[in-house]
Amino acid sequence: MTRMLVTGGAGFIGSALVRRLVGAGHEVCTLDALTYAGTRTSLRGVDPHPRHRFVEGDIRDAGTVADVFASFQPDRVFHLAAESHVDRSIDGPGAFISTNVTGTYVLLEAARAYWDKLPGAAQARFRFLHVSTDEVYGSLGAEGAFSEHSAYDPSSPYSASKAASDHLVKAWTRTYGFPAMISNCSNNYGPYQFPEKLIPLTILNTAAGRALPVYGTGEHIRDWLHVEDHASALDLIAAQGQIGATYTVGSRNERRNIDVVRTICAEMDALRPEAAPHDRLITFVEDRPGHDARYAIDPTRLEQDLGWHAHHGFADGIRATIRWYLENVDWWQPLQARYAGARLGVTR
Repeated sequence: MTRMLVTGGAGFIGSALVRRLVGAGHEVCTLDALTYAGTRTSLRGVDPHPRHRFVEGDIRDAGTVADVFASFQPDRVFHLAAESHVDRSIDGPGAFISTNVTGTYVLLEAARAYWDKLPGAAQARFRFLHVSTDEVYGSLGAEGAFSEHSAYDPSSPYSASKAASDHLVKAWTRTYGFPAMISNCSNNYGPYQFPEKLIPLTILNTAAGRALPVYGTGEHIRDWLHVEDHASALDLIAAQGQIGATYTVGSRNERRNIDVVRTICAEMDALRPEAAPHDRLITFVEDRPGHDARYAIDPTRLEQDLGWHAHHGFADGIRATIRWYLENVDWWQPLQARYAGARLGVTR
């Protein structure tokens, strides 16, 4: 049994990781500020659980973070706590700089102080995995894919804040010898995703017969990664990854946004034929400022060095995700009081 600290563990990706780690027999501490996108209902099944501890706290609070390290004494840290929605970063970049940059700095310093005092064997096995995004690399053209060697070129306040946090982690490893690693993932989808993101928003709007907003002409391309595949990758990287290394995580599932929306409509036509055709609800809206044209991830290093492979194909994964949202109204309905689908990220 290993003690794992997961920051942001009540969020979408974090909760998938916590469920996986507890299910594998580890002792897990979730540290989460429970902002608008975090909810303990995403941890049902493991909260409460004898191997799971929940701490409501902010990674920007040095005292709280230090107390968690002192009391829980983790062997590994998975850092997922972050503001993550590009549209919100356009409307209010300050929160992204504060949490993603300053919060990462506070967490790194607390982790380094804790690690410095560990006895030899415990210090040798300690690892810190910083979970980031492919958006730090900017936009791709029609060919190629991001890899661990891609240059940073962020386009949005969100991606700039994550790029800054990546650089902090790299610097702490190079300067202090701190045993950290970085992962940069493609777009995630699956159960428990807060309904401001494209896939859950489209599913819920389709189910309610509301308009399906698509930015621009819908030609933007994303590489879709099922959240459970991502959680398995994070678990493996923290256990076997090389200190100081970066691993790009993706499943080679590129889709245009308009095709993702149409796929959801087609699945809903089969599930609820009385309301078909659902694609009549598609509405093209003004594009987002600085919208990157294409993301794609090359996961070769992760596959070859650590033996990781994605197990969810997009067709089966999106079908299961749609059914999950339709069957779990009790999870997402209360969250609509926090976000009811209004357009975000409009600069004028």
